[in-house]
Amino acid sequence: MQLPYLRLSALYLAYFAFVGAFAPYFSLYLRWIGASAWDIGVLLSLMQAVRVFGPNFWAWFADHHGAKRALLRASLALAALVFCGALATRSFWGLFVVLAALSFFSSAANPLLEATTLGHLQGRLERYGAIRLWGSVGFIAAVLAVGAALDRVPITSLLWMLLGILAATAALAWLLPPGSERRPTGRVPLWPVVRRPEVTALLVACFLMSVAHGPLYVFLSIYLSDLGYSKTAVGILWALGVIAEIVVFFAAPRWLPRFDLRTVLIASFGCAVLRFALIGWAAKSVPAVVAAQILHAATFGSYHLAALAVVNAWFGGARQVRGQALYLSLSFGAGGFLGGVASGALWEGVGPAWTFTAASAAAAAGMAVLFTQRALLPGTNPPAPRPADML
Repeated sequence: MQLPYLRLSALYLAYFAFVGAFAPYFSLYLRWIGASAWDIGVLLSLMQAVRVFGPNFWAWFADHHGAKRALLRASLALAALVFCGALATRSFWGLFVVLAALSFFSSAANPLLEATTLGHLQGRLERYGAIRLWGSVGFIAAVLAVGAALDRVPITSLLWMLLGILAATAALAWLLPPGSERRPTGRVPLWPVVRRPEVTALLVACFLMSVAHGPLYVFLSIYLSDLGYSKTAVGILWALGVIAEIVVFFAAPRWLPRFDLRTVLIASFGCAVLRFALIGWAAKSVPAVVAAQILHAATFGSYHLAALAVVNAWFGGARQVRGQALYLSLSFGAGGFLGGVASGALWEGVGPAWTFTAASAAAAAGMAVLFTQRALLPGTNPPAPRPADML
């Protein structure tokens, strides 16, 4: 099967361009309409909460009916449609419904796109980075362009920018080739894999890594803006982190096969401990914030690649989409939700410095969990699923 590199890359670019326009700036829009820190934390964390069950629902449906491409098209089109509601309401409950629906439909994109890409790669995981890096390019282009634009146009323009990007993403989904759409011949449970101690440890650690990132995704833009950084500067700092991530993805074919994956994971968590401490206590220093954003290369780049490699090996065959969905829902879903809500509660109580210190502590806890099972974590070559796990 020929790899549809350009079409997959374009879809990653568009999907993460939406993330790049939404994640850094929607919190600024919410504050502009008068939302409190608690409301902002709840509304933005709500999207992560829906991702606890959303990806698993879509993955279950895809694994049972083999309709990955059709589901991807439909879910992205519906995500664009429901986001139109954001143009019609500024109330907490109105936005609550809009963001919940948006998250439910958009939550299909990540596991379905990841599973589709991995299926086309046919085990050549080292080529994943060359495709996924276009998602990072899309994020950078959006975060820089939108940041510069919002220094010149009203913040309400953000809604139209987001809607346009979502519509383009839905259109690109129609260009994907069919790929394999085989239906599984029988039910293959996840529990025999999940109950293994090393698998549980990795999933718990990934959950804690996303908890640690909660304050970053919800409040970093507000924090930097309050410290006097312009929206353009905020956009540049967000982009810097993703540029560092791109370097990691681009170089993956050279470094990923050479390094011990357990070492990559543990080192990535160690970098997260340092990163959030720097943001919390040294954000007034531009060099410190630059260094913290460069550490995104580890706290997302190398961490995600290593975790993805292990999850893909442990959850193979008919478990593939559900395995990816479980990883995404427990980490970016449940972990992101708890991290976002907790940061909203802490922000006005203990302040930004101690909120980011709590994030650093969550990353340290994740690193400690990995240490407990480090002997069972895979090394350079992740093991294939054991025959007993396929039953």
